[in-house]
Amino acid sequence: RHHHLHRIHRRVSVTTPNANSSIITTHFAVLLIIAAATIFSHHNIPSASAMRLVIQRVKTASVTVDQKQISSIGPGTLALVGLHLDDTETDLQYCAKRLLAIKLWENANGAPWRQHVKQKEYEILCVSQFTLYGTLSKKNQPDYKLAMKADGAQKMYNQFLDMLKEGYEEDKISDGAFGEMMDVGLVNDGPVTLVIDSREGMMGKQMMSSLPGIDNGDGDGKKSNGER
Repeated sequence: RHHHLHRIHRRVSVTTPNANSSIITTHFAVLLIIAAATIFSHHNIPSASAMRLVIQRVKTASVTVDQKQISSIGPGTLALVGLHLDDTETDLQYCAKRLLAIKLWENANGAPWRQHVKQKEYEILCVSQFTLYGTLSKKNQPDYKLAMKADGAQKMYNQFLDMLKEGYEEDKISDGAFGEMMDVGLVNDGPVTLVIDSREGMMGKQMMSSLPGIDNGDGDGKKSNGER
């Protein structure tokens, strides 16, 4: 009997810590949820707003309207620009900074993904593209209700172009024709195509900066080696 009781005692003493661990884990998970909810409520992190860029590394790119070429670039970046109906100046700033800083080219030693458009002294061609926020209905018809309306979008798009020109050189930034039917031609170099979504970067940055003692490490306000 004593031997049997000893076995029961050992069994209880082994299972109890696991139960306590489960309780502690549950409490920790609840605290994390509460902390996340607090961050979102206090800092008003956007849940829908997102400016979107589709970036292509190109050897050449051009825009033609009514059979007349209105802009063209050599080596550089073609950026399709989509504005969400809730976008703000913060979204513009985020995407402008990313577009100028994205490293799509090799350096002098041949190492890939080391230099951005400014270091290469290449060009950027932007094309307004509201269809980036198209969704499909049950009848498979495109719906663009998430895209910013034309008047507001044109103003913000022009503001975005100004940010690029201020951050680089005005004659290195080209444009299509806002609101017009355009023929966009390009030779994709690679091909290399990436998507920048302002919401993803901004939400992560705000959440990290909201936690005490954490540095997001993105180097805001500091120019990296080789930048102007």
